[in-house]
Amino acid sequence: MTKPITVPLLDLKAQYATLRDEIRPAVDRVLESQACINGPEVAQLEKEIAAYSSAKHCIGVSSGTDALVLCLMALDVGAGDEVVTTPYTFFATAGSIARLGAKPVFVDIDPATFNIDPSKIEAAITPKTKAIMPVHLYGQCAEMDPILAIARKHNLPVIEDAAQAIGSEYKGKRAGSMGTVGCFSFFPSKNLGAVGDAGAVTCQDDALAKRLVKLRGHGANVKYYHDEVGGNFRLDTIHAAVLSVKLKYLDQWTAARQANAAFYTKAIESNKATRAMITPPPIVQSRHIFNQFVLRVKDRDGLKDFLKVHQIGTEIYYPVPMHLQKCFADLGHQEGDFLHSEEAALTTIAIPIYPELSDAHKQHVVNSLAAFAAEKTATKAA
Repeated sequence: MTKPITVPLLDLKAQYATLRDEIRPAVDRVLESQACINGPEVAQLEKEIAAYSSAKHCIGVSSGTDALVLCLMALDVGAGDEVVTTPYTFFATAGSIARLGAKPVFVDIDPATFNIDPSKIEAAITPKTKAIMPVHLYGQCAEMDPILAIARKHNLPVIEDAAQAIGSEYKGKRAGSMGTVGCFSFFPSKNLGAVGDAGAVTCQDDALAKRLVKLRGHGANVKYYHDEVGGNFRLDTIHAAVLSVKLKYLDQWTAARQANAAFYTKAIESNKATRAMITPPPIVQSRHIFNQFVLRVKDRDGLKDFLKVHQIGTEIYYPVPMHLQKCFADLGHQEGDFLHSEEAALTTIAIPIYPELSDAHKQHVVNSLAAFAAEKTATKAA
């Protein structure tokens, strides 16, 4: 009997198996040196990420969430301020704003890209607005030209939440290089993942970079002498060592993700029944890195159950938009306030897209999508 094919949503063990002989010596060097905080590997990675992201500066930090918090602190966002952002995102986007006592002001998404709709941003700006925070969701850049134009008009900084978008491009410009600052996550499941929580901030401004470094270390340029209250947002040296090894392979992995996405899209669009039920993500910007491959589906929950039976991993990003989260109830939002975000939360599902997918894995996925669509079509016709 042929063993059933199992396709996990992500297989980090497969990636590690190919890099073990490079990662282990890098980790051992850190352990032997015992330079576990701010070791030379951190500075080296910062140079590499800055170059890769077309930024003048990179500051390694403890997580993607802390990257957002640090940037908001460095831009003096605090109690009573407002930051314009999207309600369809990972919690850290809005949570980082609220943690500093500021108010996230939500703007609905473009239903095609899942990114913030620039045409709705200006109406959300008030005298209390302190920054605009677009999110490059799922590995595709937001529409940055109009966002930056609005920011210039109102003299507002732009914080790029690029947690899912390292290497993504908008009109040839890298994520993290266009706004005032760019925030990256190296959570293990990201396209470039550490061995725990890790992140980075990029910027072009020398003075801002110095302040980010100071705030990263409790607001001190000199040990024990604190100019202001910062935080402990340092990047551990072991993470930096591992990330430097992995960064060399990132473009190769991105190409594999793009090829997998093209395979899925062609298979979906070439099957009439599948095409009628499932819509693959469009590629709008010049370099989509497919941190996730997110489908729009008629009967999303039915597909999730169907794929589970066929041993295919899935994830729903994100089932509850930020404006409907219990912790933001005091903002006074209700269902219907941001219709495109709410629709995305109810109709989208991510399927496996990681670089190590085999041809058999991918074929099993598309066959299962086709089987689901055929089943639904037959049921409807009956």
